[in-house]
Amino acid sequence: MDLSALMKKYAEQIGGQYTEYDSLQSIIIVPVSGGRFQTVVGNIVKNDLYNRQLISLRSKVCPAKKEMDYKMLLEQTVFFNYCRFIIKDNYIQIEAVAPLSSISEETVKEMLQEVANLADQFELKLTGADIY
Repeated sequence: MDLSALMKKYAEQIGGQYTEYDSLQSIIIVPVSGGRFQTVVGNIVKNDLYNRQLISLRSKVCPAKKEMDYKMLLEQTVFFNYCRFIIKDNYIQIEAVAPLSSISEETVKEMLQEVANLADQFELKLTGADIY
């Protein structure tokens, strides 16, 4: 699967914007509710533990802070289809991953939209603002 081509095509379908950094990483700006937009980074990473390539789609939510209710965030993941919370580069992020070899284009599109929607929702909930 060509993740960059799929993300570009999806951006065109939804009225988003697409940027390719290199053959392994792309960015799509996804329209979400309320006239807002959410940036989603997609890349292909190698999982050394299982020796396979994964699609990783992620979006920043907000800076990680000691006083945040991390238990609440973990409890929310039970309601997600594809996503999970991660902390990367000192930011709380929403991430969805799947094996590159066995995923359909439709599933990647669903994952992209879920990442964008959840990141936007939790960004508003945690910060009260539209930052990313």
